[in-house]
Amino acid sequence: MSASPAFSRRSGLHLRRLTLHGERIAYRQAGEGPVVLLIHGITSDSSAWARVLPYLARGHTVLAPDLMGHGGSAKPRGDYSLGAHASGLRDLMVALGHERATFVGHSLGGGIAMQLSYQFPELCERLVLVDSGGLGREVNPLLRAAALPGSEYVLPVLAATRLLDAGRLAAGVLARVGLRLGTDLQEMARGHATLSDPDARAAFLHTLRSVVEPGGQRVDASSRLYLARHIPFMLVWGERDPIIPVEHGRAAHARLPGSRLEVFPDSGHFPQLDQPERFLDVLSGFILETEPAAVDPDGLRALLRAR
Repeated sequence: MSASPAFSRRSGLHLRRLTLHGERIAYRQAGEGPVVLLIHGITSDSSAWARVLPYLARGHTVLAPDLMGHGGSAKPRGDYSLGAHASGLRDLMVALGHERATFVGHSLGGGIAMQLSYQFPELCERLVLVDSGGLGREVNPLLRAAALPGSEYVLPVLAATRLLDAGRLAAGVLARVGLRLGTDLQEMARGHATLSDPDARAAFLHTLRSVVEPGGQRVDASSRLYLARHIPFMLVWGERDPIIPVEHGRAAHARLPGSRLEVFPDSGHFPQLDQPERFLDVLSGFILETEPAAVDPDGLRALLRAR
């Protein structure tokens, strides 16, 4: 697949807007066919999928929302837990007339995708986790630091600086927390810039502290992975991920027989941006080669009772 203007965020699909429960939800949608729901990570937005969305839309209906508190969506005071995000995505799907979808979640979005599949299994055809949170304790020290009490007073000062420029001057310091100049730092800088807005900053802290504490990730869905046995399940990970280690993906794969694991040796935390062609090949192939899950209440009940 050759590069095209669609790879640019500026030329990406325009944002649409919908009001749900009195709050604005921004989203991108394109294509026709089976629905694929793309869920971005923390401080990011739907443009994180800009390099793959136009091509994926050639054979699918692709829905990529800005999560509540992110991007063009509203940033109210309220609940930013995984469960609240999952419920919001369910409501968006229903409002747009989508009955089922393949869930693809990146980073925080992976935790939300898992939660969505647990809360509303009738909606989930397949589950794809990309460098996902919620599968182990370890997480980058910068996120642990942001979860510390009092960080709300430090973030406005940090957000007033230009992280990318500072990163070029302090590459040695950033290297000690695993960050390299390139996609990971660029995407973190882009997210960092959004924190200059007080409402976005408050939403970030509420979201982060619901899943991360100073000691590491506080949410671990590993004990519930067995519930995904009835769903086509794939993990995609950048081997050089400095935010969430690839060992989390390998451990989850080992715990779930029948799952797939695709490790991108030259990618960091954003394989869909580092290697969009391979990402598309892997995701499209997985969808083509698997049958959508069918909800079996008796089977799900048996799984739960067995545990």
